[in-house]
This record gives sequence, C-alpha cells and structure tokens, in this order.
Amino acid sequence: MELAKKVIGKELDLFEEHFKEAVKSRVSLLDRIMQYIVKRKGKQMRPMFVLLSAKLHGEINDASYRAASLVELLHTATLVHDDVVDDALERRGMFSINALWKNKIAVLVGDYLLSKGLLLSLDNKDFTILTILSNAVKKMSEGELLQIEKTRNLNFDESVYYEIINGKTASLLASSCAAGASSVTQNEDIIQKMREFGENVGMAFQIKDDLFDYGEAKIGKPTGNDIKEKKLTLPLIHILQKVAPSLKKEIIYIVKNNNNDKAKVKFVIDHVISYGGIEYATHKMNEYRDKALLILNSFPPSPTREALEELVRYTTDRKF
Repeated sequence: MELAKKVIGKELDLFEEHFKEAVKSRVSLLDRIMQYIVKRKGKQMRPMFVLLSAKLHGEINDASYRAASLVELLHTATLVHDDVVDDALERRGMFSINALWKNKIAVLVGDYLLSKGLLLSLDNKDFTILTILSNAVKKMSEGELLQIEKTRNLNFDESVYYEIINGKTASLLASSCAAGASSVTQNEDIIQKMREFGENVGMAFQIKDDLFDYGEAKIGKPTGNDIKEKKLTLPLIHILQKVAPSLKKEIIYIVKNNNNDKAKVKFVIDHVISYGGIEYATHKMNEYRDKALLILNSFPPSPTREALEELVRYTTDRKF
C-alpha cells in the first residue's frame, strides 16, 4: 500500500482530521469511546479506495472527504455491532468496545456512528453518496442474515456463498469506489464501472480472508475459527462437492457438533487441503482480482491508477 499512501498521503492526513471531527460528541463517555476508536484505526483501506476512486476521475474535494468519513463511520459501526453479536473481546489486537464498556453501550455506540454518518451526508446534501452507501448497509445486513439462515443446515452451494460475501463484504467496497467517483463526477457509466471494480475487489478480499482460516499465519484469529463458528467458506464448500457421501456427512457432522474439538477441526482442515479446496478458492480469488484489474485498466494510465492496482494486489497478496 506504499504507493497509495504516497499518491494520497496528504489527503489521508486530511481525512483523519475530517473523521475525528465527524465522531466528536458532547457526551463525555461517548467522546472517550470515540477517541479510543480513532486510536485503534485499522489499515483504512476503504477510505483509501474512496479517495483514490475520486482522484482517478477528478480533484478530491470536501464531498470526497465526507464520502470517506461516511464509509469509515458505517464500517466502524458494523464492526462494533459484529463484536456484540459474536461476543468478541478483541478487535485489531485491542479490546473491543463491548469488552471495555459492555454490550448495551457498544450497541448504542454503533447506533451513534450510524446516525453521525447519516447526518454528515444529509447536512451537506450529499444525497447521491448517501443513497449509494445506504444500499451497502442494506446489503450487508441481508448478507449477514442470509449466512445465519444457511448456517442452520450447512447445505448450500457456491452460488449462495458468493451471494453472502457479496452482501457482507463486497457491497461496502463497491459502494466506497462508487461514492468516491460520485464525489467528483456525475457520469453514471464511470460511477457504475467503479462500483463493479470495487465489488470484484471485495469478493477477492473476502475469499482471501476465508483462506486464512486454513493457514498457519498469525492473523488475529485462530486457524479453524470459521469452522468453530459453523461457517461454510469456499474451500470447504468446494471439497464437499467432491468427497464421498459418507465423508461429506462426517465433515458436516463435525462442523455442526464437534467444532470445538481441535483434532476434529484439524481433520476437516486436512481434508480441505488434500482435496484441493485451497487451490480452488485461490483460483476463484484471482479471477475476481483479474476482473477488477481489467475494469481499472480501461481508464487512462496514471499514478492514481497504479496506486489502485497496488491496492487490488494487496488484497490478494497480504499476509494478514
């Protein structure tokens, strides 16, 4: 991500000031929590995609910064709520909001972040950007609920998996790129192209995340965690279509009933590896990456386009 930081380094610094201002509160408890959230910020990939998408098609302006802040507000709100739902005590190597301030406050903090994002756009009449991002929130909720529904019987195919990750992950990256473009141009073809670009990046990003569950790297979640949470991801879905019915039944039984047994989880992981689940998912991830790059390369060459290409490749090459 070094080139991206070089191309929009000053703009990222300005974005941070915009974001700090956007989350301020007169309620002292809430303001303390907001300061904690600002300190534990992640890689800021989504704001980068917003700002680079804007810069690719025009001059970054106040609407671009507001779009980046809205994306980060919505993303942070969903993470806070996710930690409550998952009863997670850590996020990015630091205590989660619910771990420090309990669930009730965490839910209210998530609601506050959502409302701040909505008001940020409404107060500045950024109606197009608000529409783009509101659709992403709807899709994210639908994706999460679809995953919960399908997890009950653990018997769904690739098409459902793609529908789930499109909603859960790809929709926000798609909307980030569309919102960035929308802040500098009214050309619907360009905005739609950037949405499709971001969607493909988001699909590749989530498949990469799912692949981490079968590796040895220290990535912030233990290996086999998706299996323990009864989540069917692409490597496992693929091999369930290939193995003998008796082995398929055994694997599904383990995921449903023995998902906290380390030896049993290892049994599942070993079979995913030996039956080519990792190679298959990697191939699909690279297909989405290449679709994103094909769209990106339809625009004229520039340092901004190079920075976006670097970001795309980072999503599939990253180690955590």
